[in-house]
Amino acid sequence: MTKLAAAILVHSIDQALEAAGRAASLGADLVEYRIDLFADDPGAVEDLIGCSPLPCIITCRPTWEGGQYDGDDRDRISMLEASVLGEHQPTYLDIELAAFQRSFNLRQKVGLMVDHPAQVRPVETGLILSSHDFEQRPMDLLQRVEAMAASTTCRVIKIVWMAKSLRDNLEAFEILQGQYKPTIALCMGEAGLPSRVLAKKFGAMLSFAAIDGDEATAPGQPTLTQMKKLYRWDAINAQTKVYGVIGHPVAHSASPAIHNGGFDATDFDGVYLPMPIAPSYEAFKATVGAWLDMTDLHFRGASVTIPHKQNLIQFVREQGGEVEELAQKIGAANTLTVRDDGSLFASNTDYAGALDAVVESLGIERHELADFRVAVIGAGGAARSIVAGFAHYGATVTVYNRTREKAQLLADELGCGDGKIIAASLETLCESVSQVFINCTPLGMHPHVDQSPIEPTHFGKNWGPGTVVFDTVYNPRFTKLIKDAREAGCVTIDGTQMFIRQAAAQFELWTGTDAPLAEFEKILLSELG
Repeated sequence: MTKLAAAILVHSIDQALEAAGRAASLGADLVEYRIDLFADDPGAVEDLIGCSPLPCIITCRPTWEGGQYDGDDRDRISMLEASVLGEHQPTYLDIELAAFQRSFNLRQKVGLMVDHPAQVRPVETGLILSSHDFEQRPMDLLQRVEAMAASTTCRVIKIVWMAKSLRDNLEAFEILQGQYKPTIALCMGEAGLPSRVLAKKFGAMLSFAAIDGDEATAPGQPTLTQMKKLYRWDAINAQTKVYGVIGHPVAHSASPAIHNGGFDATDFDGVYLPMPIAPSYEAFKATVGAWLDMTDLHFRGASVTIPHKQNLIQFVREQGGEVEELAQKIGAANTLTVRDDGSLFASNTDYAGALDAVVESLGIERHELADFRVAVIGAGGAARSIVAGFAHYGATVTVYNRTREKAQLLADELGCGDGKIIAASLETLCESVSQVFINCTPLGMHPHVDQSPIEPTHFGKNWGPGTVVFDTVYNPRFTKLIKDAREAGCVTIDGTQMFIRQAAAQFELWTGTDAPLAEFEKILLSELG
């Protein structure tokens, strides 16, 4: 069973033991004590091992392998020998492959400290042979793995490198699948997160996490809380389905919290990850194609955001999949679904989120929108999907934009010559007799919270009770527009409702289960603080 280890850089015995206690309370199975800065007191290290609240790994990492120990290897090994051969022994001792290979004397001394077939001493400590590359995938990656596997002294193989793309994770998974010794295969950096979260899915010996974000010992290392709660570590198994949010950047997306919370609430066997992919179509095609090709990964879908919404449509077309008719018309899709038969489906839930938020506030069904006039403010990407969605269900939509020509271009591209989509200058918005107003501009978004696309004087004079005002901005939740509309007695819809409902539509496509909307809202509001 894959263990979860907390890495602790030791500054003092008391500090390290306090940190280990916190790690235990947060659900770690063992701790790695990094004694790089504490290598001159073997007696203290022995006391640390004896008092540790969890089984432990002892590591003294030299600077040439990304650590902070800058002394001589002979002194380092002598210190380790004095530390680990006392009354209390660590569960594992971590030594770098490079150091192990270049010194016969070092190999002999390490051999005296660890358990192996030729050991004659009563020693229980296992040897982790490790190799790290903080720049890239090493050219001799597989040779390093083979060298560690061939060593009879080595109990655990550990190979770690800096991921350049999400595809690096797949090679880590393949190494885990081919193991015949307990193996740790991890990728560093933002793109390497899947290797850490999915280590359990592929049977790694362990994965590492930090106690908190300020104490990570490797780039991209998540915290114990993130691993256990956000990424559902305890629920992951070999059959767990994998989903994610594809974009560039995606590090601060709230989608992992929302969808993983939904999986928890419905007991669905899935995990949802951030998936950063460089902006080009070539990067999108190569990465998504590779993830789909690895059948044991069980990659079953993704939310797709900027700049890949058009790339998703092109990719699914090229793969012989289906593109939703309205997504095709909009020219952008935000959801990839891998169906049970392996075929691909690209759809757009942005418009669905807006539609559902509005019809619920009005107490009507979608088809009843044909009796409504809708004013959409803005003519960008968000407006495009919303205009298409409301027009598709028969509403008369007027697009208001500072540059009327841009609004006209949007109307021409999405309209069918039936007069249902009309272009207008933003200056004429005050004359609108629409029943629904939807802001699709960033006006009012943090930090510019004093801005609004509608002058406060328009409220009360033209619009009031019965008028629906919907702001797609969700940070802050209650924008100036929403506050002004509420004071005038309008029905208001804040941007969180669209976000929640578009995520709910994705969730239902992937799981076949109704989304827990109340849980989604609770999580999103928590993420927004």
